[in-house]
Amino acid sequence: MRYLYSALFYLLLPFILLRMLLRSRRAPAYRQRLAERFGWFAPRPDLPRTAVWVHAVSVGETLAAAPLIEHLLQRYPEADIVVTTTTPTGSDRVRSLFGERVFHVYSPWDMHGAVARFFARVKPGLLVVMETELWPNLLHHAQRNQCPVILANARLSARSARGYQRVAGLTAQMMQQLTLVACQSRADGERFVQLGLAADRLQVTGSIKFDIDLDNSLRAEATALKSSWPNAPVLLGSSTHPGEDELLLQALGEVREHHPNTLLLLVPRHPERFDGVAALCAREGFNVVRRSSGRPPEAGSDVYLGDTMGELRLLSGVADIAVIGGSFIQHGGQNVLEAAAWGVPVVSGPHMFNFNEITELLTTAGAMRQVADGDELGRCLMEILAAPNVMQAMGEAGEQVVAENRGALARLTALVDERVPGA
Repeated sequence: MRYLYSALFYLLLPFILLRMLLRSRRAPAYRQRLAERFGWFAPRPDLPRTAVWVHAVSVGETLAAAPLIEHLLQRYPEADIVVTTTTPTGSDRVRSLFGERVFHVYSPWDMHGAVARFFARVKPGLLVVMETELWPNLLHHAQRNQCPVILANARLSARSARGYQRVAGLTAQMMQQLTLVACQSRADGERFVQLGLAADRLQVTGSIKFDIDLDNSLRAEATALKSSWPNAPVLLGSSTHPGEDELLLQALGEVREHHPNTLLLLVPRHPERFDGVAALCAREGFNVVRRSSGRPPEAGSDVYLGDTMGELRLLSGVADIAVIGGSFIQHGGQNVLEAAAWGVPVVSGPHMFNFNEITELLTTAGAMRQVADGDELGRCLMEILAAPNVMQAMGEAGEQVVAENRGALARLTALVDERVPGA
């Protein structure tokens, strides 16, 4: 089955390259460093040292993995920490957070030759894969090189599980090649076992995204930022996707009928969309200030566009209500916990299937509301803004949910420590 998969991957390679080139029209970084995706890069200069490989797909996974990587750097100074991503934005975050303290390249595409070259150059003694990145050739070569694989902070929605079930033979083989799955919830774990994971290789550790560190310096920065803005309600559109910006602009217009000074803090998910979203706001007649300009919003500003990378956690701290992107389309939602940790009420659309358990916790506690569509969004936001006591109760409930579910990071690092070679 893996051979058939590999042959199909090679057949699709021209289309994959074409897609990369098309994406590079808006984000040139996609056509840079292509050799790394084939496993071609200068090998580590100190191969005799232990290498621990952490794979994080993009920005969200990199931020989630950051505390674990810091732990590895501090506890194992004799080891090389190798961090891979698949997106340029993820690459930028790795370099911003860790600089030269880690060895960073793009993860190889899941082709036999590319993955084999990667293992030959890196020689990892442990692979930690963040969330759910299951690649047949990657797992095959890990097993072949006697490299244990930990699937960390793993989640598996019912929808994703049905997709893996369509290739049951290949999926079962991958499950057998995983050393350990540290998953976010019992329901996630049950789905992994149903796909073929041995029950003794499963640990329910919780989501490390609850272990959010809002330190004093970040809180002071958020306070200073908010004090430089007009005294007005701030609606955060967090990690929006195409089609959702229009919904938020429509909701802003509705909210402003009752709260005329309301400001929309709009943060698109992908940087290649920044210019397009700015142009959309201008076409709709909104006065836009871009974060990258260095200017704060003014009294006449309608939209403050968060067109910088790595600042969503900070910007969440200045919001009065957060609307979660990726939830009004069939994407499955984005991380809701950064807003909740700040004590910010959360509103989402109906599609939060990537965060089912977290959504249930927040909605049950009264910290989060889900709406069916954009038409309900404006009404929901107006209801919350009109009731300061409701806003406060929602925010406090969110903070409590986050506080009560901390500890996954400590459980995960303990499991990783057990398997670091030579520890």
